[in-house]
Amino acid sequence: MSVCISRSEPALERSSLALRLVELTQAGLPLLEDPWAWLAQQLGLSVESTLDLLKRLQAEGAIRRIAAVPNHYRLGYRHNGMTVWDVADSEISRLGALLGTQPFVSHCYRRPRRPGWRYNLFAMVHGRSREEIDSYRDHLRYLLGDACAGDEMLVSSRILKKTGLRLSPSQG
Repeated sequence: MSVCISRSEPALERSSLALRLVELTQAGLPLLEDPWAWLAQQLGLSVESTLDLLKRLQAEGAIRRIAAVPNHYRLGYRHNGMTVWDVADSEISRLGALLGTQPFVSHCYRRPRRPGWRYNLFAMVHGRSREEIDSYRDHLRYLLGDACAGDEMLVSSRILKKTGLRLSPSQG
């Protein structure tokens, strides 16, 4: 579980408690039964006050999201593909929600079309082989039906380290 900090962090500049929270969570929360209790203990707060602080920082825009970030490679899923779809704008909300519920899709989102790039719906799939992710793409294509005018799959060629905001040692 990690806390994703926004690039514009107005609340962080005002609060040493918020900075301490970033320091404690920037590498992820520990894998404990109750990571919120651990975080509260480190901050010297109650769990309720810690969760209130997280909610406040999120409401102020300092924290974008709090989410589990699985390492798919360590789980045996070594093939990844970002499927991109040219979906009818009138159907994108319904179809995006449908794709997002598929068990092999880790995230699904709408993006604006750009000149030279007609795709407006993205869905990341993970599998144990190239054949598996190809079959997932075929299944998504079936689900989209006639509302889809085209698609591609951008296959991962290497792992990039995914991290949120990191404070330099001089800030901590």
